[in-house]
Amino acid sequence: MEAQDSGENLHVVVFPWLAMGHLIPFFHLSKHLAQKGHKVSFVSTPRNVTKLPKIPPQLSSLLNLVSFPLPQVTKLPLDAESSADVPFRAQSLLKRAFDLLEPALISFLESSTPDWIIYDYASHWLHRRAAELGVSRAYFALFNAAWLSFLGPPSDLIDCRDARSTAEDFTVVPKWVPFETGVVYRYHEIAKNVDREIDVNSLSITPDAVRFGLALDESDVVAVKSRPELEPEWFGLLRELYRRPVFPAGFLPPVVEDDGGGDDVEWVGIKEWLDERKESSVVYVALGTEATLTREELTELALGLERSELPFFWVIRNSPGSDQPESEMLPDGFVERVKDRGMVHVGWAPQVRILSHDSVGGFLTHCGWNSVVEGLGLGRVLVLFPMVNDQGINARLLSEKGVGVEIERNELDGSFSRDCVAESVRLAMVDESGESLRVKAKEMRDLFGDKDGNDRYLNEFISFLKETRTRT
Repeated sequence: MEAQDSGENLHVVVFPWLAMGHLIPFFHLSKHLAQKGHKVSFVSTPRNVTKLPKIPPQLSSLLNLVSFPLPQVTKLPLDAESSADVPFRAQSLLKRAFDLLEPALISFLESSTPDWIIYDYASHWLHRRAAELGVSRAYFALFNAAWLSFLGPPSDLIDCRDARSTAEDFTVVPKWVPFETGVVYRYHEIAKNVDREIDVNSLSITPDAVRFGLALDESDVVAVKSRPELEPEWFGLLRELYRRPVFPAGFLPPVVEDDGGGDDVEWVGIKEWLDERKESSVVYVALGTEATLTREELTELALGLERSELPFFWVIRNSPGSDQPESEMLPDGFVERVKDRGMVHVGWAPQVRILSHDSVGGFLTHCGWNSVVEGLGLGRVLVLFPMVNDQGINARLLSEKGVGVEIERNELDGSFSRDCVAESVRLAMVDESGESLRVKAKEMRDLFGDKDGNDRYLNEFISFLKETRTRT
């Protein structure tokens, strides 16, 4: 990977949305560009830049971290620079601050004259200004082709012409999908998004649908963090909907060495606990950093894990803005009752290292696409528990592909029972009827974790950038 392309190399500006689940994949893409000999300016805010993995010494002359202070916005905490720093309902405030980065970024583009800018869905204001400066534009989509296809054509997103105005509209297959599929939202998933998010109209914030539409419509090329071997029908549809070059970017599987953010002493303790468990016996439980569980949901999940009678390692995060830490809402006596086979870990945990451990066999996940890639890249069977954003669609896709089992929930309010949790965990991990799931998940390791194949897709995308730059 140290070899450089022949001929003149590029200068690429990389500008992700303010979420660690976006910053890290954009950083991995940046490293890959630098490894090919291209100069990369990775742009974010000061606190986010400090949370990135270390730049390898051999790439330090090519990969430059550029930070701009995040403008202050009323009601947004002063130290909030990423989605993990604010409650889910306050994400719109973070987008307002993000939009105020426009002058600083445009000034940087004017002075640095890059060939390309690779951007995220949120920067709806960027594309027109970059085009005026003669900078080519690539949208890097950190979602699978199924979810992007479910969103629909860019023009419909911008003008809201598809008439999907109610939660019910998202529970059926869109009219532009020509094949049979069960990849749709559940009612409670859409209703929850609507209920929890601050009214964007009252803040004069551009809606996410329009942001996605503009990111797509004003791009010269779209790269998707997936591969057609997983979802060929959806990639074919996506190219028809977008009517522009669409490249698979591979899965960008995680690197254990980059799984930083904690302390090695902490990992030693976690590893010692995992070392004491049998191979493939532990279910790892982690539900992301954005959505939070209610006391009732925490209770049912906890008691379900207890009833499964299987070893588990559960990462609980005390969310910003919450009235009471999740760790204090667990059922009375739960931690004591399960102490011989279950670990409740509060705060950040090295997810990739944990999933890499031989004792871990399954992953109870919120179905964020990065977490899915991490789990399947290591051959772990999935227990699907989607919460917000794209996660419901991801869960349906993974169910259709036979690599996970979804915890049964009430269609309308999303409620679920401890028995359903226990049954799903046991089905995925040990029941004979779930053997096909475990086999298929192990097979997925050869696709999701295939470094050479993933690199090949990335290289094809980078070759396109080099061949089609507009700047002379």
